[in-house]
Amino acid sequence: MIFLNEGLNTRICNFDTEQPQNMLQKLPRLFLYLLGTILVINLLQANFTELMFDEAYYWYYAKNLAWGYFDHPPMVAWMISASSLFFKGELGVRFMSCLLSVATLIILWAIIDHPKKKDYILHFFVVTFSMALLNVYGFFTLPDTPLLFFTALFLYVYKRFIASPSVVLTLILGVVMAGLMYSKYHAVLVIVFVLFSNLKLIKNKYAILAVTVAFACYIPHFLWLYENDFVTIKYHLFERPNQAYDFNKFTLGYFLSLITLFGLTFPLAYYILYKTKSKDLFGRALIFLTYGVLIFFFVSSFSKRVQAQWVIVVSIPMVLIIFNYIVENKTIRKWFYGLGIANIIILLFLRIGLIYEPIFPIVYETHGNKEWVARLEYDVWDIPVVFENSYRLAPMYEFYSGRKAISLNNIEYRQNQYSIDESELSVQHQRVFYATPYTRIAGFAYPLPNGDLFYGEYIDHFESFRRLKLIIEKDELDYDLNKTFEMKVYNPYKVDIPLDKLKFGLAYLNDYKEKRDIRKVSASPIDSTILVLKSNDTTSFTFKLPRTKMEDPGYFRMGISENDLPPGLNGTAIKLN
Repeated sequence: MIFLNEGLNTRICNFDTEQPQNMLQKLPRLFLYLLGTILVINLLQANFTELMFDEAYYWYYAKNLAWGYFDHPPMVAWMISASSLFFKGELGVRFMSCLLSVATLIILWAIIDHPKKKDYILHFFVVTFSMALLNVYGFFTLPDTPLLFFTALFLYVYKRFIASPSVVLTLILGVVMAGLMYSKYHAVLVIVFVLFSNLKLIKNKYAILAVTVAFACYIPHFLWLYENDFVTIKYHLFERPNQAYDFNKFTLGYFLSLITLFGLTFPLAYYILYKTKSKDLFGRALIFLTYGVLIFFFVSSFSKRVQAQWVIVVSIPMVLIIFNYIVENKTIRKWFYGLGIANIIILLFLRIGLIYEPIFPIVYETHGNKEWVARLEYDVWDIPVVFENSYRLAPMYEFYSGRKAISLNNIEYRQNQYSIDESELSVQHQRVFYATPYTRIAGFAYPLPNGDLFYGEYIDHFESFRRLKLIIEKDELDYDLNKTFEMKVYNPYKVDIPLDKLKFGLAYLNDYKEKRDIRKVSASPIDSTILVLKSNDTTSFTFKLPRTKMEDPGYFRMGISENDLPPGLNGTAIKLN
């Protein structure tokens, strides 16, 4: 047996490695008062703040519970489904987030075993409530909310595990790791960097059992990925458009996100991180986790834009590192407390602005959605709305109107949950209102709160075939306009589709898979006697690449235009030589 308690009598900034306090132990009265105050504030905020677009999208997830979704694992949908059992409206989306956020604070408090911690309860809440993203994820429902909770729980269980491993703790640790991975794919970084901090775990029978349990719990999601052709993995790793490296947008933007994470306290936070040295296994885990995530996304910033919420997971170990440091350092404690209070005042002001638009510095996505939805619903009433290329507007309209809406995605956009579910079938052969952000429709015009417009027209007999699959059996083709290529079209629908309803197009992409030019394509069935695409059958076509004004296109992507709709996302990006 590998002895996990090696070095457990050492400290990291007074991190004792005795078993942490039992979370069921009676909490200090002041702690409960402050915790209750935060819970009430978050519940009120959750109830009176309109949904963000992503929250509406995840609410759409929750209408059909599954083991996975196009963009994320299913935890966020499960949370919303649970919330809806207790409340309606916005609180019916966010209730579980409010509970998980206070549970996260309780777990963090339980992890801290500094003997003086009860003398610094106010400082604990200043540290946690002054972190900008940790603050707002106290009521917003996004995949990062359960990620924060399970990261805290993972560290709590891991601290007990390395102090005294047992089969029970091992099973719990495995389930918690699965909870992490069901929250967000970035959770793998939490597990990997903690493992790197203690490589002896690789040969430890308890650790191996914990990983086995985690994999077993995650099997339903693996099966979902398999059944859906690994669409999530393909999109995030291979199909997602990128940009040429830009220092200001990429690397400098990453450093700005690190400032956003802590607000006014950021110099002190990173100074404390720099000064903290790990001496025991748990403290080493906190350091490895924090530096690991920060370095990983710093390196990533040289190839892609890093969003601020991607690094939010470091908030959890940083709470522990910062609190234990300021307890022992009076000067830093005073400065952090003062700047933290200033942070909190600013954050509370901005949170009021999320509800009351006039005091918010910009028009934000939680403003004005009820108004544009009400105006559109007044015009179309119970007619389904088909939003072209907007997984944001479609669920927002459906949430606030209670009317049917879908997103129909084409080659100008990207795939999302509406591309893989049954939403398209729900509006077939009906009269619909077709809404688009493009001016080619000279019909109704609707303003959004940010000043953008979308346009619309009625289609009396709507019919689309966006799930037709266009297959080119090569990853690369020669960029030769005189060459004839072959492709196959698979029809997954239960009906035959006449070929005269279909046309073909393609988008030329640059080397970063950004769309640059869209062209029509002449394609003919190899067997000229074929007039229909038969149900659950494949038909072969020949085509030539059309001319483009774009110099040296890097990729192209084929699409099928049905009934004169814009070409869909039927094919994958093919490299051009």
